[in-house]
Amino acid sequence: MADGGVVVMKLGNAGGAKAPCSDANVQSRKSPGIGASLPTPLDSVRTLQSRLRAKAKSEAAYRFYSLWDKVCREDVLPEAYRRCRANRGAPGADGETFAHIEDHGLGPWLQRLRQELGTKQYRCAPLLRVWIPKANGGQRPLGIPTIRDRVAQMAVLLVLGPIFDEDLFPWQYGFREGMDAKMALRRIHFGIADRGAREVVDADLADYFNTIPHGDLLRCVARRVADGTVLAVIRQWLDAPVVERVDGGGEIRTTTARDANRGTPQGGVISPLLANLYFRRFMLAWYHGGHARRLQAEVVNYADDFVILCREGTGAEAMATMRRLMSKLGLTVNEKKTRLVTLPEERFDFLGYTVGWFYGYRGRPYWGTAPSMKSIKRVRERIHDETTTRWHATTP
Repeated sequence: MADGGVVVMKLGNAGGAKAPCSDANVQSRKSPGIGASLPTPLDSVRTLQSRLRAKAKSEAAYRFYSLWDKVCREDVLPEAYRRCRANRGAPGADGETFAHIEDHGLGPWLQRLRQELGTKQYRCAPLLRVWIPKANGGQRPLGIPTIRDRVAQMAVLLVLGPIFDEDLFPWQYGFREGMDAKMALRRIHFGIADRGAREVVDADLADYFNTIPHGDLLRCVARRVADGTVLAVIRQWLDAPVVERVDGGGEIRTTTARDANRGTPQGGVISPLLANLYFRRFMLAWYHGGHARRLQAEVVNYADDFVILCREGTGAEAMATMRRLMSKLGLTVNEKKTRLVTLPEERFDFLGYTVGWFYGYRGRPYWGTAPSMKSIKRVRERIHDETTTRWHATTP
């Protein structure tokens, strides 16, 4: 499917979770170990980003030929480190921590990384496999890069983010600066309460991050980026091997992503942007292919979660069309979790909230949202885990 046309990432969330992460720490103007001279790294990086964004916005078909020098800039790398530091991620496969880097000198560490990047000798390290629990009782695999690779990814993200953000659809809310899950929920509320959507395709993709085809994904990037070094480094990150530690001190090393030529690891700093770019292909097919107008159906997307808001009587056709388009993109619909919801008789869950018809004071009905039962259960379990040992402690 062609990836042409233009129709608007949240920096951070390096842990790969789908919930939006706060930028409160990221907005601090003081970088650890970096002087507060004027202009600060954040000021000069913002100026760079503004120029890139303006160019991308003014010329929808423009391809950027010289970006690697901007990734290696003296202000970009400290800013990239500062943002990674604010995310407080765990160490990668090499075990190096932020504290270790700062104890041994952040300046020399950044200079070494800048030299590797500038001389094009940079090679990424393997990812560390970590498993985190899912709401359904299963486990989600994360691929944790080393801090060195995280900073390099963040530097690329600082440069590419403003360019591609102009190309994303306004209804793609995940991992984007200035957007969050509540904005997606407000859009859904508007579609139901004000625009009269009465059927909703509550859709889910099976293992979306790990099944994105590398070739098509890189073509999405190359549509805007003609810098061969940037494309080659992104390919490195996509093909990175994964190391999983096992009991007894051993390690299992796999190259599944490279062998299958699919997937962008959840846990990588660059992965949310790449996931948004590939999902944009579905949005292009839906809106530019005439399906949105024909079915009067709007897609609201956050990461790999999305719903299609439909007028009464069009939901079944919208679901069939969505399945066909996803198949063409090489993606698989999770049939167990995908369903057609009829309003107001039914409700549906999206991003931790239940959306539908509620009753207020004196039984007055209204369209609204409430924390989902799964979200409430997770909060209760978290409270239980934090307090149980306190009540059963054997020592003061």
